[in-house]
Amino acid sequence: MSTEADSDKVFKALASPWRRQMLDALKDAPATTGELCERFPALDRCSVMQHLRVLEEADLVIAERRGRARWNHLNPLPIKHIHDRWIGAYAARAVDFLDTLKTTVEAP
Repeated sequence: MSTEADSDKVFKALASPWRRQMLDALKDAPATTGELCERFPALDRCSVMQHLRVLEEADLVIAERRGRARWNHLNPLPIKHIHDRWIGAYAARAVDFLDTLKTTVEAP
């Protein structure tokens, strides 16, 4: 992640349950905007497009035009950067703590 502003965009994008569900939908394969609209019938096409725009601004989705179709691809790198910066270090400390606790509790 190059700047704090980039991190802020990713966190903002991930704050919406709809956008997280869209990222989940793109996890296994890219999808057209029309396919995403079908997958989320509670949202109108305009709302789906607005959510995709936020995901694109956070670099979480890369859009590709093929003819009249717009294919949306998941870009997992910003999530990896967030993980490396925020989760990885904390998880390592927690695992170390649990290991120390286990060793202490099991010691004769």
